[in-house]
Amino acid sequence: MKFLTALVLSMALAAPSFACTEDGKGGFLPENDLSIPVGSKLAGGLTEAQFNAVIDKLEVIYAPIVSQMGGRLTINRKWEDATVNANATRMGGWIVNMYGGLARHSTITEDGFALVLCHEIGHHLGGAPKVGNLFNRWASNEGQSDYFATLKCLRKAFLNDNNAQAISRMNVPTTLSQACAKAWPNKDDRAICIRGGMAGVSVAGLFAALRNQPEGKFETPDTNVVSRTDDAHPAHQCRLDTYFQGALCEKSFNEDVSQSDEVRATCHGSTGAKVGLRPLCWFKPKK
Repeated sequence: MKFLTALVLSMALAAPSFACTEDGKGGFLPENDLSIPVGSKLAGGLTEAQFNAVIDKLEVIYAPIVSQMGGRLTINRKWEDATVNANATRMGGWIVNMYGGLARHSTITEDGFALVLCHEIGHHLGGAPKVGNLFNRWASNEGQSDYFATLKCLRKAFLNDNNAQAISRMNVPTTLSQACAKAWPNKDDRAICIRGGMAGVSVAGLFAALRNQPEGKFETPDTNVVSRTDDAHPAHQCRLDTYFQGALCEKSFNEDVSQSDEVRATCHGSTGAKVGLRPLCWFKPKK
């Protein structure tokens, strides 16, 4: 019995400790073979300077936070890599891999790229619900990492920016602007909400392009309801809905989520919240 227990424990601890595949083909996006090398005719999106500037900004914010939690954040800047994806791992540290192929996709803006990086940081810090087994349960699931991206991470990233100026250059859908105005009376908070939603529009365009499907819209939320929380990638409309609701949630970005309690520092129906809830197309709330 002791031998079997030890064997099960060792197998669990030896299980791959990553949220996404190590080669980057699976990760922020489902596995795909799209490749956008440096200099490709398909290249649009970010320059290398913009790629590094976004990473610099979030690294300064989150490296100390990870350090306080006993980890060391390493963001690998794989600009030369043509992979259209991003991923996170705990193999050798608290690692995030950001690929140039994704940054060069024509749908990706600087804010959209920041959202992707926030999602990957969210696998490390995004809180419950988590994926994995009893012994290796470090990663927030895909939907929660999406929610964390606009609920906490982008708000920290945008805090000291001129957000009113940033959104003045964007074609903001009426549904987004009206919802943010209702949720956030303060104009600075409102601008950050809009900017977070528009970052979601950037990556929603990427989801649609990869699937050759229409882009998601704020006006057409996913009406599916799961019977239990889905840890895998939600459908692309569902993911846009998650970014939208994270941006609308009233909870402060300085209030840390819990790694075990899905309610703390989030908008949750059990506390009476009506806006900013994780969408039921991937999330089954605990009562």
